[in-house]
Amino acid sequence: MTVLVCPDSFKGTFTAAEVADAIAGGAEESGATAVRLPVADGGEGTLAALTRPLGLRHVTVEARNPWGAPHTATFGLSANGTAVIEIAAAGGVTTPHDGPRDPVAADTYGTGMLIAAAVRRGARRIVVTAGGSATTDGGIGAIAAIEESGGLGGASLTVLTDVTTRYVDASRVFGPQKGADPATVEFLTRRLADTARTLPRDPSGVDGTGAAGGFSGGMWAQYGAELRSGAEYVLDSTGFDALVERAGAIVVGEGRLDGQTRAGKIISAILGRAGAAPVYAVVGSVGDDLGDYRSRFAEIIVASDIDAMRAAGRRIGAIAP
Repeated sequence: MTVLVCPDSFKGTFTAAEVADAIAGGAEESGATAVRLPVADGGEGTLAALTRPLGLRHVTVEARNPWGAPHTATFGLSANGTAVIEIAAAGGVTTPHDGPRDPVAADTYGTGMLIAAAVRRGARRIVVTAGGSATTDGGIGAIAAIEESGGLGGASLTVLTDVTTRYVDASRVFGPQKGADPATVEFLTRRLADTARTLPRDPSGVDGTGAAGGFSGGMWAQYGAELRSGAEYVLDSTGFDALVERAGAIVVGEGRLDGQTRAGKIISAILGRAGAAPVYAVVGSVGDDLGDYRSRFAEIIVASDIDAMRAAGRRIGAIAP
C-alpha cells in the first residue's frame, strides 16, 4: 500500500520536509510504501516546497527589510526562467530588524528589489508568495523598486495567496497581526483607499487584492498580475493529482487543525482533490471550532514532536486500507 505524505510545516517548530520524513519513516516501518511530498499554501515554506518540482536554484541578493535596513534575501530561479519569491524573505513580519517594527513605515520595497533582481537574471515568469508580510503599503514600495530598476521587462507576474480579503480591507483584517492598534488600522485603511485611486486600475472590488497588506492588489493594478490560490498552485506544480491516483491513503499535516483550515489552506485543497483515498491528519493540536470538518478525515492524530509523528506514521501504515 502506498501512502502519500503531504504535510505543511508546523510553523515555528518543524519544516514540512521534517514532518514528511518523520511520518513517512513510520509508515515504512509498518511495511507501507511512502511518498514524501512536503507542501505549502503560499506562505512560509512555499519556496522549499517548489524547489525540487520546479528545479529551482537558490539565489541570494542584497535587498532591504520592511523598515529600510540592509538585508540579504533568497529566491528561487529555474533554468527555464521561473522565479519564486517569498514576500516574507524581505518583507516578512519576522524579518530581522534592530529598530522599531513600525506597521506604518513597513513597506514592500525590498520585495520589489527581489523581483527586479529576478528580472535581471532572466526570469520570464515571476511567482510571489504573499504569506507572512509585515507590510500594509498596498504594494507601492514594490512598484517603486521595480520601476526604478526599469520595470518587469515583459516578465509575467503571479501572486499566490490563501485569502479573499479585498484591498482596502487589508489593514482591518491583518493590521493587528502586524502591530497596528485601532487608530493605526484606521489610518492604514484610509491610506489604502487613497492609494487605490492612484493606481492604473482600482483593486478595491477584487477578491484577494488585500493579501500581504494590499501587495497583491498593487501588483494586479500596476502589472496585471494573476492572483492564484497558493495551495492549488503548489498541488499543480508538484504533480499531486498523478500521485493521488497511485495512493491508497493520504496523510496531511499542519501545526493546528481548526476552523480556519477550511478557508483556502492546503489541507482543504488536498481534501478537494483526494478522490476516494482516505485522508489522515497528523497535527500539532486541534481547535475547539473544528466542528463537522472533523468528519472529512479517516482519523486525526495529534503529534507535536518527531517521535510522535513517526508513531503516527506507523499507525497509519498499519491500518490504512
